[in-house]
Amino acid sequence: MAEWVFKNNKHAGATTNTLPSAKCLYMSIRGTGGALAVAAIVTKNREKPEAFEKNFMVAILDECGLALEKEMTVREKQAVEERAHQETLRANLLRAISHDLRTPLTSISGNANILMEGRGQLCQEKLQALYTAIYDDSMWLIDLVENLLSITRIEDDKLGLKTQPELLEEIFQEALQHLDRNASQHQISVELEDDLLMANVDARLLVQVVINIVNNAIKYTPEGSHITLSAHREGDQVEVEIADDGPGIDQDAKDRIFDMFYTADKKRGDSRRGLGLGLSLCKSIINAHGGTIQAVDNHPQGTIFRFTLGAVEETNHE
Repeated sequence: MAEWVFKNNKHAGATTNTLPSAKCLYMSIRGTGGALAVAAIVTKNREKPEAFEKNFMVAILDECGLALEKEMTVREKQAVEERAHQETLRANLLRAISHDLRTPLTSISGNANILMEGRGQLCQEKLQALYTAIYDDSMWLIDLVENLLSITRIEDDKLGLKTQPELLEEIFQEALQHLDRNASQHQISVELEDDLLMANVDARLLVQVVINIVNNAIKYTPEGSHITLSAHREGDQVEVEIADDGPGIDQDAKDRIFDMFYTADKKRGDSRRGLGLGLSLCKSIINAHGGTIQAVDNHPQGTIFRFTLGAVEETNHE
């Protein structure tokens, strides 16, 4: 049941005999647990509401109370679910990092120990193999840290996009300079319909997207596979494709491949490369640019990662 009382309000002129200075009728909006809010009703006359008017207002406010209580319950449930989701992410991240970091760190320390103890007893070929293993593991750790930092900035809404017109050719060439060491075992090419094709992007983040996707193709396709980077304009957007002719991805995997911590190939012996952050980060970055990203089949075989970006308006030069 709603409660009411007259209180001061400079916007109205009504008063009551009980409180001569009162200007408004204030009625509480109540839920099952007590008062939730207060409704101020401006009165034009000094008379109190008649019984019918009072009951009508009470009925309306009771319905408002039920609706408000329902909305508050929904919001509380959403807040609990969001906290649970964040806790799950943190737990999964900690578990994944604890598991996946152990292998490269053990490898680095083990190989370093061999180098220290072996000294002049190791042949040049063995030394080169140890140096290469240490380098590969350390580079993987660096890539992981970069992805983790970017994921953290996205989760905290601190991504801080700094977009400006950028040439896609320059983005591609910059990314190709920072690929996995095994990139030389694949045939990587760039195909652009226009060398001056431009998009409004944060160059640093887009380079990271291209690196993650191309490195993903390098890791999951056989030696000698073709990887092609291409882009073309579609209306007010630029469509970018990174295609390979590897074994492809199952449909079930394509539906989940951009989920954090998900990896499509669970059977790889190189388990430390299965943390599942790279493509999730790519999706977050592309979405932050207002674009979309998807994985589709390449024909006759392989996979295409396709994403869209905002195109730069074309200008006519005389």
